[in-house]
Amino acid sequence: MRSLARRGPHRVLRGDLAFAGIPGVLYTPESGFGLPGVAFGHDWLTGADHYTATLEHLASWGVVAAAPNTGLGPAPSVLDLGHNLAVTLDVISGVRLGPGRISVSPDRLGLAGHGLGASAAVFAAAERPQVARAVAAVFPSVTRPSAEAVAARLTAPGLVLATPKDATSLRTDALEVARAWDGSVLRVVKKADAAGLAEKRRLRRMLGIAGSNTRTQRTVRALLTGFLLFHLTGDKTYRAFADADAALPRTEKPDPDAPPVTAEDRIVALFR
Repeated sequence: MRSLARRGPHRVLRGDLAFAGIPGVLYTPESGFGLPGVAFGHDWLTGADHYTATLEHLASWGVVAAAPNTGLGPAPSVLDLGHNLAVTLDVISGVRLGPGRISVSPDRLGLAGHGLGASAAVFAAAERPQVARAVAAVFPSVTRPSAEAVAARLTAPGLVLATPKDATSLRTDALEVARAWDGSVLRVVKKADAAGLAEKRRLRRMLGIAGSNTRTQRTVRALLTGFLLFHLTGDKTYRAFADADAALPRTEKPDPDAPPVTAEDRIVALFR
């Protein structure tokens, strides 16, 4: 965790997905063939530019990270964003990147996202079940249609991150998604804020709305990197990041005896 919370050994290059007709950004290691790649989905009203450090972090550890910058309006479609994530995987694995010294293996692809983008990643995995080898949902948001129903159909290994307040939140449904998703690992990130992964959100804090949280960012980046490196590269150094029974710093295990949380439970808890 300590090592993966810091930037990796690779120099990072930045690219533009617009060359393939998709607004968005792309971060890669300086060189390498047959690299792992991940398509990353942004949260509601939060463009891809708010995840620059997270995408660079993944690339510094050898993972090509691409984020489509679509669905930025006040009422985005989680299905459309999920489709664009799936298309992004096709793009990064179908062409040589950078100056021609970078390629992504079609057998080493993953999906990830935050908030709305986390739910979109679940839908993208359902759309391309034979493509995504691993899926990470960071504080997934409640959406319509629901990611919970789709998660029950997934066969890819998953990582679902929740906050300690998720059981009383009307915004996230990480607990429900993880419960429906056979083969997923649920981790509760201590002292995390569901909106904290996004960067450069000082204005939100000035307005009294949750903004960027560096502690949340460091922990999530480490968990995300370790999980993807294990599943996309097979490096057993990171096996613990895919093990539901492994105790990792700054995380806690969910209560195995806790009953399922309903919408009514969440509303009641808000007024206690």
